[in-house]
Amino acid sequence: MDFKEDLFRYIPKPYSLKVFLSGMRIPGFWFTFILRKASLHSKFNPLGLFYRLLHREYTYKFGYQIPVPTKIGKGLYIGHFGNVVVSPKAIIGDYCNLSQGVTIGRISIGAKIGAPTIGNKVWFGTGSIIVGGITIGDNVLIGPGAFVNFNVPSHSIVIGSPGKIIAKENPNVGYIENILN
Repeated sequence: MDFKEDLFRYIPKPYSLKVFLSGMRIPGFWFTFILRKASLHSKFNPLGLFYRLLHREYTYKFGYQIPVPTKIGKGLYIGHFGNVVVSPKAIIGDYCNLSQGVTIGRISIGAKIGAPTIGNKVWFGTGSIIVGGITIGDNVLIGPGAFVNFNVPSHSIVIGSPGKIIAKENPNVGYIENILN
């Protein structure tokens, strides 16, 4: 299960019950754990219903609006308490970081209809907005406050509103850490 990779992002120690119990005190990890458990079970299964009720409670408590159907890779890291919104149609790759105020949304009309597909090792800065049927490549850093409604190639930095792409070989060094291999 992916929750061990999620936990290692917060607490880079070998998995144990003690480490897991420490992780339960971290809102980002605890929410992600409940989200993953809810997505494992049908909503008609008693365990699925239980985890979906917990998911709903923690959505309000922590301010993370990430629906159960959202496809999320291993090693998700939610860096700060509150106000993260992700479309249920979005696809998020492995080892991504979400900061507070991030919106990953769907567009319903126009040329860019759909929700974003996000690659691996993408860091989203505070208040960044990513919308539409776009693709974000691997190893991308989305700067704080950036507005992205266009495709972003791998190994890039996006800054500003409207966003501007700057090519860089390793933009995530020091940002994406604690990867369990």
